Amino acid sequence: MIVFRLLQVLIHFVQPMLMPICFLSAWSLTFLFCWSLWNAIQDGATATQKMHQIPCSGCQFFTNDYRLKCTVQPSIANTEDAISCRDYQPKTNSMFY
Repeated sequence: MIVFRLLQVLIHFVQPMLMPICFLSAWSLTFLFCWSLWNAIQDGATATQKMHQIPCSGCQFFTNDYRLKCTVQPSIANTEDAISCRDYQPKTNSMFY
């Protein structure tokens, strides 16, 4: 019986602060969600820009075959390491490739 009385007194003192706490918590969660979404979009855009710098599809050694993508550097074909590939040769005649 004393426990219920103590709980009732505690609820009586906490109740006026409950609305501002819930208000701030809801807006904090909304802000954190939007901030996380914005960071994910920025990270995706950065990764996309980096992947578009890979020159493999315009190289004459690129085979466009999933088993052997590049005849000269197969281990770095279509990866970020291929951005600075020294063996890159642009396709000169698209009829042959």
